[in-house]
Amino acid sequence: MTDKLHLTPEDQFPADLSIVPDQELQILDSQVQRQLDHEYVSEGGPNPETEFRHYDLDEEFEERDSR
Repeated sequence: MTDKLHLTPEDQFPADLSIVPDQELQILDSQVQRQLDHEYVSEGGPNPETEFRHYDLDEEFEERDSR
């Protein structure tokens, strides 16, 4: 996993979040959230790719919580 604070739309993103360990998933979520915050401030709204990643992460967390 990368030590970057943000995960830009151009950065790689796992195709299958179900195989990402919990700790790495939390880091990935933080990076995507920081990127969303950055995009709202600097661009006035989210990049569609960042928004999609945020949605995917939320779904994966919900899936894990239901197990």
